[in-house]
Amino acid sequence: MIIIRDSREQQPFSFASWPDVEVTRATLTTGDYSLPGFTDLVAVERKNGVDELVSCLSRQRDRFEAELCRARGFERFYVVIEGTFIDVLGGRYRSQMTPKAVIASIAAFTNRYNIPFLFCGGRGAAEMMTYELLAKYAYEIERRHQHLQKKG
Repeated sequence: MIIIRDSREQQPFSFASWPDVEVTRATLTTGDYSLPGFTDLVAVERKNGVDELVSCLSRQRDRFEAELCRARGFERFYVVIEGTFIDVLGGRYRSQMTPKAVIASIAAFTNRYNIPFLFCGGRGAAEMMTYELLAKYAYEIERRHQHLQKKG
């Protein structure tokens, strides 16, 4: 499987644990990771910890919401966070934004754009989740294609 990594990604996943993965770099309009031929249909936006997430919900809110708005037309778009919901609840991040405001923003964006925010705990789990989300999307596309071939 080929995974496209956005060329602006600062601390990219290597996907070294998956020998079937080849990572290529390209400039993605939306998201940090996607699949060739499907960059306008599926993407994963990675947040390198709760600090980065909270920054996107506060100081960088307009830019982040513009990205979520672009993703509205995707079949699947995910925000994968290298952190825990408990970190948010405990205010374990560098910002004056309250945990209640962070959670309210996540809930608002999830409802407004139908985009899940997936708290993965740490980097390894976030990388695994990103791989699995993209691999399962590719699998479902292949199943759809096979089903259409059988019908036609």
